[in-house]
Amino acid sequence: MKMRFKQWLVAISAFSLVAACNEPAETATEPDMTALKTEIQAKEDAFAAALKAKDADAVVAYYADDAISYGRNSKPAVGKAAIKEGIANGMASDTTGRYDVFKVVDLFGQGNMIVEVGSWETLNPDTSPYESGFYLSYFEKREGKYVCVRDMNMTTTPATKPAE
Repeated sequence: MKMRFKQWLVAISAFSLVAACNEPAETATEPDMTALKTEIQAKEDAFAAALKAKDADAVVAYYADDAISYGRNSKPAVGKAAIKEGIANGMASDTTGRYDVFKVVDLFGQGNMIVEVGSWETLNPDTSPYESGFYLSYFEKREGKYVCVRDMNMTTTPATKPAE
């Protein structure tokens, strides 16, 4: 009887082990892209408002501590502190009164990762267009909120050659 009990115990244990290994992996919940587009657009609006107000601290709230920002005609800014320094320097030297508007064009995501394709426009104080382009931002959800981990932008405004 003891031998049969041990055999059953081994068989049940083996079956349990096999069954546990065959359970489907937990799938990440797919984000509600409509709600997420609203959330990311609000982040872009806050980013633009902070730039206009020349509040570098509010601008970098957009970024993760380990973010890397790839700007035009410059080396990447690595880390939140470097991004803030670049933004603050730009703000300090800006006397034009121009401001930016950002718009979410498309979002792609899965689980806790989102890629945003967006457009931007720099406007003169009289609201006439000055420059425009596109950007990509990669977000990760950390501690319950999305933060930008990587971003880069490009202009669609033609480059001008220096006078010869």
